[in-house]
Amino acid sequence: MASTLDQLNPGMESIKKDLFQMAMKGEWDSVLQKYRENAMAHTAKLTRSGDTALHIAVSDSQEDIVQKLVECISTQGKGKEVLVIGNEQGNTPLHIAASIGSVVMCRCIAAVDESLVGARNHDKETPFFLAVLYGKKEAFLCLHQICGTKNGYAYSRRMDGDTILHCAISGDYFDLAFRIIHLYDKLVNSFNEQGWTPLHLLASKPSAFRSGCHLGGWYKMIYHCIFVDELKKEPSDDDHPTGPNNNLNRQKKKKYPENYRTCINFWKLMYNVVLLTNFLQWFWNVVTGALKKMVRTDANNRCSGVPTDVENPKGSKMKPAGGGNQGSDATNGVQGHKLFPANYGTCFEFVKFASKAMLVILGLGSTVIRKIEEKKQKHTWAVQIMNELLQYTSTYEYDDAAGTSPMAVTVAPTDSDPTKPYAVSDGSTVEFAGEGSMLDPEALTTDTVGTKPEEKNRVTGGTDNTNEAKEEPPAKKESPILIAAKNGITEIVENILEHFPVAIHDMNEHKKNVVLLAVENRQPHVYQLLLRKNVRTDSVFRRVDNKGNSALHLAAKLGDHKPWLIPGAALQIQWEIKWHEFVKESKPFHFFPRQNKDGKTSTEIFTETHKKLVEDGSQWLTSTSNSCSVVAALIATVAFASSTTVPGGVKQESGTPTLENHPAFDVFAISSLVALCFSVTALVMFLSILTSRYQEKDFGGDLPRKLLLGLTSLFVSIASMLIAFCAGHFFVLKDKLKYAAFPVYAVTCLPITFFAVAQFPLYFDLIWATFTKVPQRSYKVVL
Repeated sequence: MASTLDQLNPGMESIKKDLFQMAMKGEWDSVLQKYRENAMAHTAKLTRSGDTALHIAVSDSQEDIVQKLVECISTQGKGKEVLVIGNEQGNTPLHIAASIGSVVMCRCIAAVDESLVGARNHDKETPFFLAVLYGKKEAFLCLHQICGTKNGYAYSRRMDGDTILHCAISGDYFDLAFRIIHLYDKLVNSFNEQGWTPLHLLASKPSAFRSGCHLGGWYKMIYHCIFVDELKKEPSDDDHPTGPNNNLNRQKKKKYPENYRTCINFWKLMYNVVLLTNFLQWFWNVVTGALKKMVRTDANNRCSGVPTDVENPKGSKMKPAGGGNQGSDATNGVQGHKLFPANYGTCFEFVKFASKAMLVILGLGSTVIRKIEEKKQKHTWAVQIMNELLQYTSTYEYDDAAGTSPMAVTVAPTDSDPTKPYAVSDGSTVEFAGEGSMLDPEALTTDTVGTKPEEKNRVTGGTDNTNEAKEEPPAKKESPILIAAKNGITEIVENILEHFPVAIHDMNEHKKNVVLLAVENRQPHVYQLLLRKNVRTDSVFRRVDNKGNSALHLAAKLGDHKPWLIPGAALQIQWEIKWHEFVKESKPFHFFPRQNKDGKTSTEIFTETHKKLVEDGSQWLTSTSNSCSVVAALIATVAFASSTTVPGGVKQESGTPTLENHPAFDVFAISSLVALCFSVTALVMFLSILTSRYQEKDFGGDLPRKLLLGLTSLFVSIASMLIAFCAGHFFVLKDKLKYAAFPVYAVTCLPITFFAVAQFPLYFDLIWATFTKVPQRSYKVVL
């Protein structure tokens, strides 16, 4: 089509070449002059991807030029026809402006025609949708203000059924998702083509919650010392989107460059410190004044004979401050922290500032603190989104008592549609408007259920295959609690059970409930949570899947992915044994069914599925023991030689050591003996591992304990050997270097110390794995 137009307009090629060169060189004033001189330049596509000069200007964030180009186009009287032109992806200039988050360009382009906000590209994505997809909150609020809530619902879906709320949660834009929930609450119960609601997506993101984040050492302490503010509902969310109270109208443009942010934050901090100092001074004056007043009152009461029983004010005419509403404000929190009264706000802010300052003083650095603060903010906001989703989610509705026929959502919600249930979709697809209704918001809000086939085809732009689809029953989708149980998100599992206790009976297509999925995917926190919940019926724990596997069978079955957060195949098999024993001991004897439909017990399944892991564990233990036994043998040789060679010799007449009364000699004698004994002990332990049978039960306790004892003895022997060497050599340098010999010995021992420290991670992991009763969960996402 473009080549035909070029042939009809010989001057078009010249215009394209000139515009392309101007745009690539950044000569936007020349481009603007070309737009004013020739209207053909407005529709000229300059690149292979079909971008016009306006597309390129928007992509280059030329806000002033874009405003002038749009003004030039609109003066020609064909503004909408030009601005609706898309590139090869079908993206209009407004699509690009929304994706880069420019509020100025979005407002400028959409001001020509508000229906441009609903223009769809080839993926049926509107600019309104792309603003959320790329996490551009300000652009989203701008377009929301322009299109309004009614059209916003129509513009909020794309081809695969994902809504703007799906995209906000999928992209971890939780602050944006929070605004969307309050502006478009009906999207909470919307389904995509996979049958997933926003709560399903949130349940598949364990890294967004504290239970899915592994923090160790100092990082956990820093995490608990950091305070973050919770998301708050904006007052404009309750107003009309185009009303005067909209938060977008109150946004102020920054009056300083971005690189001045640190200086501005510093001055704000100093300002807060000054305010805090003034407050403390005022508070001290109030407290001292109140104490003086109490002393004077007490003295007057004593003089007048009036009793001053504070705990029993009967007979007293004084009333408590606040009257009958004394406890009405007890739950008022400070920035979301409900444990503190409102008048403690400044003190709480001071504690926050002091904790952050202390972390910086300790040398942990602002970068580390900022990363942990972002992580905690993400966790806090994710919990808020979860609570909001559960608040707006309706109750469970099933066709039968077991919940095997969940209801489906097939169209975008409207104001007249009933609220959809929390239950999962049966997999039916979402219908959309065709190309003809690209800018028509009513097409997407039309209820297509119950319409005639030809009318439905006209609305959806496709063919009616409903009868063919009904012939095959759709696969059952998993509910959010099942997805959360697989991924170990205890926050979602616990809150869903509090809001919907019937969710404990949810099952997937393989007849696995929340208990079976938690056991199968090695999620001990979820399983322990369910045990603490004291479920009234034991049928939940006694449930078997479609193959007759109980929770004990699934605990014995090894999955495809690495199950535990521990290095080494030997430690993996140890935790597999502990997990199987933990599930077995969590319920009384003979509680779980003994055999599945194949007639196999849990022990037989454990042996079959762990053969490869046992082989890998055997090889790992053999190689580790070989390496450590060589080191232990060398240390034993050196320790034996040093213990038989006495520094300074012995006295000929008595045979006693010449230096026996020196403290350094005593240190040498003891450390050399300790090095010899522990090196021999380590050598014996490693040899016993090499001669072991490597049976499954040996990995549960015998082999790890031998390895732990061997490594402990090896480390002690290395340290003792170094001490013996330094103590024996001290007699050579004590007269020359005196106390300066100690730093020399410390530097000399650094290479061997580095070797020992390099083995500490394995050593600590071994201690953790051996003495931990319940294995720790892995942090891999399971979908």
